[in-house]
Amino acid sequence: MRNKEAAARHHRLIYLLNVAQRRLQRSMAAQPSSEVTPAQAGLLFILGKQDGVLMGEAGAALDMGPAGISGLVDRSVAARLVERRADREDGRAWRVWLTPKGRTALAQAKTDAAAINAALTEGFTSAEIDIVARWLTSIQDKFPRDPSRDSEE
Repeated sequence: MRNKEAAARHHRLIYLLNVAQRRLQRSMAAQPSSEVTPAQAGLLFILGKQDGVLMGEAGAALDMGPAGISGLVDRSVAARLVERRADREDGRAWRVWLTPKGRTALAQAKTDAAAINAALTEGFTSAEIDIVARWLTSIQDKFPRDPSRDSEE
């Protein structure tokens, strides 16, 4: 166990994850072709799979609470990427729909994501990427979302 702890300290995983996340977010936001933020792109990807999703479902898919998804949808509505409509069966619930501008932005976001994913995986085998993906996914299980922080998203 001691050797594992020493190896983990040596790798500085927390630092490396934070730096990687910040650099990736900056790079994505700086794409000249991108008219959307990375968070908006995430929302567009969800709507591209299932248009008209409930806001709560979109928030859960993006690991956001009610305040976070509400703000993201507000900004996306203001950018004319999506529309928010009341649910037909439950007037308290809202569904989110892609607009024509949102569909165009989604197509560009897919192209941009493919390029970024290619850069991220360059030089690694599929087996290595599978391990990285499994490790990153395990973090979500080990450190579940804290609902008390939802208003900060």
